[in-house]
Amino acid sequence: ATETYFVTVTDGNGCTASDDVTVTVNPLPTADAGMDVAICDGDCTNLTASSGISYMWDNGETDATINVCPTITTTYIVTVTDVNGCTASDDVTVTVNPLPTADAGMDVAICEGNCTDLTAGGGVGYSWSTGETDAMINVCPLTTETYIVTVTDGNGCTASDDVTVTVNPLPT
Repeated sequence: ATETYFVTVTDGNGCTASDDVTVTVNPLPTADAGMDVAICDGDCTNLTASSGISYMWDNGETDATINVCPTITTTYIVTVTDVNGCTASDDVTVTVNPLPTADAGMDVAICEGNCTDLTAGGGVGYSWSTGETDAMINVCPLTTETYIVTVTDGNGCTASDDVTVTVNPLPT
């Protein structure tokens, strides 16, 4: 709390004088480094701090918004300074989720005019270069063709794999 202090001084002659000083106690700022974030391995994210006029992140950055690309789960600390020169700190954790292991299956050889099933694994969502979104698709290529599947896991992270279907000509 803000308080005023009084002092009375007496010199060697018995004369006195008084003075006072007011000590103003400024409240600390409320540092806010933002909500914790989850990203996929290899991705970056922006972190935004607020409630200050200047910012100092523990990685040396001094802007309110910084871009980070951690390779492992990392906690960042920001110290905010307000107009009175008072400081406070907050932290934000960036969780780095691993990428799924996409598996489009083994390469396949079929005879001309035949079809084959392709089965992907490693995720909860699938997107084939054919536009299909099931884990298993049936393809009937006319010539040798490579199919790409993008696998999405429960964290929304993606990875891709491909499978080649070789079309062998029929014997004469």
